[in-house]
This record gives sequence, structure tokens and C-alpha cells, in this order.
Amino acid sequence: MIGFIGLDVGSVSTNIVFLDDEGKVRESVYLRTNGRPIPAVQKGLRQISRLVPLRTVIRGVGATGSGRHLAGIIAGADVIKNEITSHATASSRLVPGVRTVLEIGGQDSKIIVLRDGIVADFAMNTVCAAGTGSFLDQQAARLNVKIEDFGGLSLKASSPVRIAGRCAVFAESDMIHKQQMGYDLPDILAGLCEALVRNYLNNVGKGKDISGPVVFQGGVAANLGMRSAFERALNKEIIVPPNYDVMGAVGAAMLARDYVSRGAPTGFKGFGAAETDFHAGSFECDGCPNCCEVVELSENGAVIARWGDRCGKWSNNVSREKIS
Repeated sequence: MIGFIGLDVGSVSTNIVFLDDEGKVRESVYLRTNGRPIPAVQKGLRQISRLVPLRTVIRGVGATGSGRHLAGIIAGADVIKNEITSHATASSRLVPGVRTVLEIGGQDSKIIVLRDGIVADFAMNTVCAAGTGSFLDQQAARLNVKIEDFGGLSLKASSPVRIAGRCAVFAESDMIHKQQMGYDLPDILAGLCEALVRNYLNNVGKGKDISGPVVFQGGVAANLGMRSAFERALNKEIIVPPNYDVMGAVGAAMLARDYVSRGAPTGFKGFGAAETDFHAGSFECDGCPNCCEVVELSENGAVIARWGDRCGKWSNNVSREKIS
């Protein structure tokens, strides 16, 4: 079998998927990054290697997410793309005709406006984490509710309470106040979902042309309460696609498939990269007033990559060493 690997390394989760030659998702792995992206990527590669069919040939690898450069170098990725490109690619191919993508992950959220399969506009949250997966996890724990039960309970609300949602701190304070006033738990949960959707639409989605079909993806899309709140706020059907929680990795794998289809050889290092000794560090360059923080990645003690310098002084030096 011929297949493709997609890696999406974020601050909260590391997702790895395996696509077959037809672009169908065959296997996926979801892991917590836990602030250690290198071990997370290596653990994911080990796990996906056990899931793929025997004698599978990996023809291409793509990487995305905030840790995409690191993951791409560890695995030998053929394409390294930002989250907007990867999520848009997966959405447009899995849900033909999609015009708006709502994506909420563990630490960030974004909106992507597509027209004829092309990204026409996008935005990401830059100020407040209210509405992201980590915030919902925290509130569920504080309310002693399993995050898996959060959405279902919120749908049982008879009259959702009004909760301030512009700020994570204010939202939590308002929730505590409503609890002390004796409101039912489902009404509080439903009110929180509505507040977080308002926050998303007034910040991330402000000024955007949100027209259907609308796709909701990212880990928070599993929350039925958030999906229902979006449908009420937008008065539109919200589509949650299969593999909604790993769409970034799916898009990265699809882009790698496109790249190698033009005859390019893959740079995949093999699943043995999971057992290689990688070490990441950083230093501040004092060569000019920019004082760039340069990230340095070593493999078995030898520096194999640097990035973060604006002028290319350090990253280009590694490239020259590889060529010579």
C-alpha cells in the first residue's frame, strides 16, 4: 500500500494521520503535546507505524501547526504549511462547496472564508482564550463535569443564562455568580456556550462574510452545545465533518500528496526517526539590533537546522554545510 503522513503539532495537541493513495483517512493519532513537541512527534510516529498496514510505502509527509518546522525536520516533511492553508485544504476537499470554516482548538481559534475553494479571508484570535478547548476543559473541571458530557448536558437547558463572554476571567466570574444564585447546571453550561460563541463572532468573526455551507472543526467541534449555539447565532446548519479534530493533519497530508504527485521524491526519514536523539535549543544573535532568537535543532549531536533569524545568517549557514 502507498500512503501519506500528516503531522499537526500545536501547543495543546499533536495529531498524526495516515492517508491512503486515494486521499482517504485510514488511521489517526491524537496526543497531548504537554509542552514537549519532540517526544510527542516521536511517540505519534511510533503509534502510527503500528497502525499502518505491513509493507506500506510512505510517499509523502506534510507538517503544519505552530510546531510545524520542528516536526517537519524531525520527520523529513516534503511540505511545511501554515494552519490556514492546511485546514482550508482539508475542508474544501472533504466538504465540497464549503464557504466558511469555524475552527476552535485547544489554545486558539480561527475563521477561514473560502470562495470557489480559494482562501478569500481569514482571522485568528490574538487577545483572549475564552472559547478555546483549554478554557472549556478548565470550566468543566471546576463544575465537576466530564468534558465529554459538557455538550449533552447543555442541550438539556430550559432557559440558558446570560453570561459575559468577552473575557475568560469575566466569564468564569459570571459563571460563579450564576451558580451562587442557584441556576441549574444545564442552563449555566448552555449560557456559557452562547457566551463563547458571541465572543468568537464578535472578535474572530468580526466583519467576516459568514455564508454557508459552514464547517465547524477542531477539538471543540465535539461539543454539541457549542455546535447548537453556533447554529442559533448564525441561523445556519453547522457541518461537523469526519476527522473534525485532526483536520490540520489531514490537510498537511493532502498537500504532501499533491507535492509528490508531480514526481518529487519524498524526504521522509522513516519511522526510525522516532528513535533518533533530537535536541532543540535556542540562542540570541547579537549581530544586529534585531537580536533574533534563533532556534537550533540537533540530531545525534549534529546541528541539522536553525530558524528564527530574519536575515538568514544562521539558517543559510546550515544549508550551506549540508550542500558542501
